[in-house]
Amino acid sequence: MSKQTATDMVALYIEAEKDVLAGKSVSINGKMMSTEDLEQIRKGRIEWQRTLSMYTRPRGTTLARFG
Repeated sequence: MSKQTATDMVALYIEAEKDVLAGKSVSINGKMMSTEDLEQIRKGRIEWQRTLSMYTRPRGTTLARFG
């Protein structure tokens, strides 16, 4: 999976969340979702945001030099 895929999925879930909050039904991966699915949409967004954060957080340990 690429960083771009994760970015696209976060955007998709945010848009779905906005649409559902506006009273619309949305389709994600072929499944129709509406207001009662809002919690599932939010969980999906959070999962993709965690995936995306793996691409943006620093790796390894950074040491500070004093003196």
